[in-house]
Amino acid sequence: MTQEKDENKLIAERRGKLDALREQGNAYPNDFRRNALAEQLQQTFEAHDNEALAEELVSVSVSGRMLRKNVMGKASFIALQDRSGRIQVRVERDRLPEGVYAAFKKWDVGDIVGATGVLMRTNKGELTVLADEIRLLTKSLRPLPEKWHGLSDQETRYRQRYVDLIINESSRDVFQKRSQVITYMRSFLEAADFLEVETPMMQTMPGGANARPFKTHHNALDMQLYMRIAPELNLKRLIVGGFDRVYEINRNFRNEGVSTQHNPEFTMMEAYRAYADYNDWMDMTEAMLHGMAEAINGATTVSYQGEEFDFGKSFHRVTVEEAIEAYNPGFDMSKVRDRDYLKSWCDKLGIAVQDNYGAGKLQIEIFDATGEHQLREPTFITQYPTEVSPLSRINDDDSFVTDRFELFIAGREIANGFSELNDPEDQAARFRAQVENAAAGDDEAMSYDHDYIRALEYGMPPTAGIGIGIDRLVMLLTDSASIRDVLLFPHMRAETFD
Repeated sequence: MTQEKDENKLIAERRGKLDALREQGNAYPNDFRRNALAEQLQQTFEAHDNEALAEELVSVSVSGRMLRKNVMGKASFIALQDRSGRIQVRVERDRLPEGVYAAFKKWDVGDIVGATGVLMRTNKGELTVLADEIRLLTKSLRPLPEKWHGLSDQETRYRQRYVDLIINESSRDVFQKRSQVITYMRSFLEAADFLEVETPMMQTMPGGANARPFKTHHNALDMQLYMRIAPELNLKRLIVGGFDRVYEINRNFRNEGVSTQHNPEFTMMEAYRAYADYNDWMDMTEAMLHGMAEAINGATTVSYQGEEFDFGKSFHRVTVEEAIEAYNPGFDMSKVRDRDYLKSWCDKLGIAVQDNYGAGKLQIEIFDATGEHQLREPTFITQYPTEVSPLSRINDDDSFVTDRFELFIAGREIANGFSELNDPEDQAARFRAQVENAAAGDDEAMSYDHDYIRALEYGMPPTAGIGIGIDRLVMLLTDSASIRDVLLFPHMRAETFD
């Protein structure tokens, strides 16, 4: 309570300063223009000593948030932070017009300031702008967290991301890297002749994944709509239409739980490639992640939460059934497709089983419980059961499984890909099975999409597709423990205000 009173007192003092600024004229000017960023100046003049700078007389205009202010009589130093980094400014009373220095001394840390002057180096060698002009551009009414403990409360960091970004350089680095990940992905796909497209976020039926959707209502048409859980079916409609290589970096919405790995709204990259199979996508994904790690982190070795993963090596490839054998000592592989035996193994593991679960679903339940979290090094798990892969192509030699993979790194799924099912009659039968599952109580089962079947009946070439979870990938590349650390505005419970 004392801290809150102190903060309210500081806010009241700053509001008083803003009132005084309003009396003097425009309190929020918009006519200052900077011509240089802090990082640009640091890099360009890295080798210049003070003598060289004095000789060149480099004049610059800089602006940013004042994060440090040291007033020392007739001369002061401040640190301005712009989007690229920080630059120091020296403010001398006798270099400025009458009254400016006195006004400057009343400014507060957190204010947004613009300064114009020549570059110099201090006795300690720090590149500095010696100000000939300095202006207050925006008054900050709220004090920033104290520098010695910063903004460390996690909930406050997520709710007030704007303050987190001001204070924590590590947070800014995470989101800059996130942008670099997406940029690299786009460049990689476009170099391979993929076309970026956009598909609807509101759909008449959910499809493309097994997930519980968010529902909404269109007033004018008086119809129920669903927020997109995946763009898959629309992207494959484009393959039918003749766009042989398409991708979308998309927002998906799934009405499910929140955890360190799950957010109701998340970003995926989905891509589809005609005349290819799931092996082609495994090769391509591996190549993309090799190059991405090196481009973004400067090395193919990725450090995450105390572990190191080598993205430069070939990724392991293991079937679902091989993984069950590896992580379930004593499992009888001769019964790996025997439903009764699988159910008894689930009972032994304490896995709840529904009556409509077949052998394939039980296999995945066992793998999820015993194997997934143990897949530390980059590993493709392949040959998923047909029962749990309603959009995947059945393997030519073994109808129990499909030509599908999931990529796991650090015990979590990063990507899901498969050879696409392009047989309209097979797809129709699997949609019907999904409808039966929904009737049996599976609220994540897919609907029967009549238009998608019609599209397949026109003919879709042999195709393979992939979805990569960008949020989880960014977590890995930035050593972030929670998905909320890599989302600028993660979902939180509603905040209450007095």
